[in-house]
Amino acid sequence: MTDITAPAVPREPIGPQPADSGPLPDAALDELAEKIAVGAEIVGLGESTRFSRETFTVRDRLFRRLVQRYGFRALALQDNAAVAARLDRYVTVGEGTAESALGDAWRPWRTVEMVATLHWIRAFNQDHSDDPLRIFGVKPAQAQSADYDTILEHVHRLAPERLADLASHLNPIRTAHQTDEHVQRARGLHPGRPFADHARDALALIRSLPDIDADDAIMERMRLIVDFHERSVAGRGSYAGDAEVWANTISDYQRRTGRRVAFWDGIAHTSAAPATLGLAPERGPQPSVGSLLRERHGRQYVSVAIGFHHGDLGVAVVPEPARDLIDAKLGEVKLPARWLDLRPDDMRRRWDGPAKVRVISGVYDPSRDAAEHMAVASLTDAFDVLIHIRQASPVRWLP
Repeated sequence: MTDITAPAVPREPIGPQPADSGPLPDAALDELAEKIAVGAEIVGLGESTRFSRETFTVRDRLFRRLVQRYGFRALALQDNAAVAARLDRYVTVGEGTAESALGDAWRPWRTVEMVATLHWIRAFNQDHSDDPLRIFGVKPAQAQSADYDTILEHVHRLAPERLADLASHLNPIRTAHQTDEHVQRARGLHPGRPFADHARDALALIRSLPDIDADDAIMERMRLIVDFHERSVAGRGSYAGDAEVWANTISDYQRRTGRRVAFWDGIAHTSAAPATLGLAPERGPQPSVGSLLRERHGRQYVSVAIGFHHGDLGVAVVPEPARDLIDAKLGEVKLPARWLDLRPDDMRRRWDGPAKVRVISGVYDPSRDAAEHMAVASLTDAFDVLIHIRQASPVRWLP
């Protein structure tokens, strides 16, 4: 791999900042962006929760610096290829609006904060039409809400007497595109029967219809729906993601295009070392997307973890962290925010070793706060940079 250094570029203005500019001052973010960019092909910007306005804002402000000052020209998101293609068309050619582009996006992206990011990228691309910033998804094509409507409309025309039976399978499970099935279970909203079972029954019903084999498009949409539910966290019965597939997508994109890539996700995915989830300790350390990127790109993959100490996230009030979490140690310095570069030898000696880091997911329950973490064998292998925010508040959801 070729060595990449931070290019000497003019310090152009970052542009309008979010209304809530976050707890880290501009000078700190300027220094941090410079340290991260040196030698990096791919930077994983991971959050410990997707519900905090402060962690999102810090990531966004850091990302803007990587784009404007250090030539990062791709944003990889945990979403499917079709959704990302719509986001990319909005930021490159202005198709639709940011809100409409997010219509079928994964729920954590459908926020006012993400709309502001897309507006900024669109404005950047208008000023840099010869060298635009692109967006791509790490997941392959998946079923979307419109697929359910297309199938129901087709059956209404072909075999209206079967429509009610089909709707009884499809209508409950399409809600997973708004709120993940495992989150529905955790919040007591789940209707009961596994969604993958409903999807397989719907597929069997479609196959039983006359002349259905002649309509490959309908069958393909139905297979995508089955695949979506079988491969979900609830369908697999596991929090382990498709790390290898996602890592392959990012690596292939970077090597094919030569673009420097920012990868936005949770820290359990961006960690540069395998991690054990506190909610599934029996599985032991599982490879992450970031750990596979570290294997392939070495230190040209940089892992940044953005966490927080406590706060009201809207979905839950998160208390101060237990003493055995790194978040508690970082919070001993009572600043609104701080950051640490763990790569220098003296910092590695000080911070290396097994560690637990808080993770607040969509199934977070304050009563089991002690289990809401990820554990790594080496903190400094997992993360190159730590950003710690003292107090968090909720993101603003789109309607």
